[in-house]
Amino acid sequence: MCFTVLSAELYHETNTFSRQATPYEAFAKRLTFFGKQAIAARGGANTELGGFLDVAQDKGWTLIHAMSAEAKPSGLVLQEAFERLTSTICDAVQGEAHRLDGIMLGLHGAMVAEGADDAEGELLSRLRAIVGDRVPIAITLDSHANVTERMCALADIIVSYKTYPHVDMRDIGRQAAAILHRTMVGEIKPTTIRVALPMVSEANWGRTDVGPMVELVAQARRYEQTPEVFAVSINAGFPSADIVDLGPTVLVTCQGDIDAHRNFATHLAQRIWENRTDIVNRFYEPDEAAKLASRYEALTGPLVIADFADNPGGGGYGDSTALLGALLQAGVTDACFGAMIDPEVVKVLDNKLIGSSVTVSLGGKIDPRMGGGPLELTGTLLRLSDGEYVCDGPVCRGLTLSFGRTAVLQVEGITVLIASERAQVLDLQQFISFGIDPLSKRVIALKSMQHFRAAFEPIAGQVIVCDSGALCSPDPLKLPYQNVRRPIYPLDADVVPVW
Repeated sequence: MCFTVLSAELYHETNTFSRQATPYEAFAKRLTFFGKQAIAARGGANTELGGFLDVAQDKGWTLIHAMSAEAKPSGLVLQEAFERLTSTICDAVQGEAHRLDGIMLGLHGAMVAEGADDAEGELLSRLRAIVGDRVPIAITLDSHANVTERMCALADIIVSYKTYPHVDMRDIGRQAAAILHRTMVGEIKPTTIRVALPMVSEANWGRTDVGPMVELVAQARRYEQTPEVFAVSINAGFPSADIVDLGPTVLVTCQGDIDAHRNFATHLAQRIWENRTDIVNRFYEPDEAAKLASRYEALTGPLVIADFADNPGGGGYGDSTALLGALLQAGVTDACFGAMIDPEVVKVLDNKLIGSSVTVSLGGKIDPRMGGGPLELTGTLLRLSDGEYVCDGPVCRGLTLSFGRTAVLQVEGITVLIASERAQVLDLQQFISFGIDPLSKRVIALKSMQHFRAAFEPIAGQVIVCDSGALCSPDPLKLPYQNVRRPIYPLDADVVPVW
């Protein structure tokens, strides 16, 4: 039997504390493709759409792809953008509703729009208004989703990433699509159980390379082999969203003995709670990181310093200057730093000659309170470019992305990549494509939380993370939460979970 399935991808991780709202243009600039154009751009890469296509080809589906859209993590998605994007998907479903057998969506799970704190739940509600309960809906989620009861009630199938750094997007797309196929055949009738924790985030933001989550994910994979269990998803939550449903969740997409499956989900949730103080990272202050860098001997590879708190991949502005200033103050040499996001400086440098000496006021412009104000620097302009690069690392291999217009400035002993468009560093090509060889450096400083590890740990002699005091600081007590449900840990130290 040939099934007709409509698919779409819509991703945004919304940092509600950010001053930078997210208009439609942010999606158009980052990634917005329609139909066959989306399939051509993303179908062969490590994407959920790639996984959907793999199963569609294997099972003989007719796959209608409506849209793939993503904006970089930032502030509230403006209502006009949300309506325009969701209408594209809903209109496509409306037009094909008479022949649809299933719907597949690649979502993030932490989108917050004006008037819709649970943006993914709102999209699902609108789709259900069109197709009713007749058409099964499968969704994939980032493991940093803030999953709501509404999402679980409206989607038949939910499958989240099991890796952080995220390297299993295509695999997760395949898993969700395979469950959807069994549902359309009539072999199974899945539902999704949700157990939530009274925590801002899992202790290590969901790291799966080390720490407590390694064993929990292993347990989840084993339980997926249980009859009538189709997916187990552990979501660390996205702590930079000031919403009621903030926090970690455990999901089981299943049928049959619901009580047994709920008991297993509760078991995983209890382990997350018990490990709430088991933090793997040591967070260096910028001066501490710079002191270590000044003395570092690259005997087995460079020292990699990640500015955890100014991660554009979590909605950080990417213009925190605290770490770069500390490195310069400490006289660190043979180093590279990337990327400092400052379109004003790039525009100034665009009018300069390569090799010329220039003086700029770099970074710290959006909110100097968050990670430091502008640095007055003099350096030599080494390179200008359009900012495009093709990823070849584990996270986004095969995707063509862009920093926007970029400049490379040599400031004393540090080669600084300056970009116009925010993006966290998670691929070696984000240096190499701009004439910077990270393998030849003694110190590599970059703006990222965790994704960088997939590409940079294999070449590093040592890796440390830094809390520059920027918007994604690992200390939730520094953030002005107002809307989260209370009590919640660690804002309320004496909270007691009710399982």
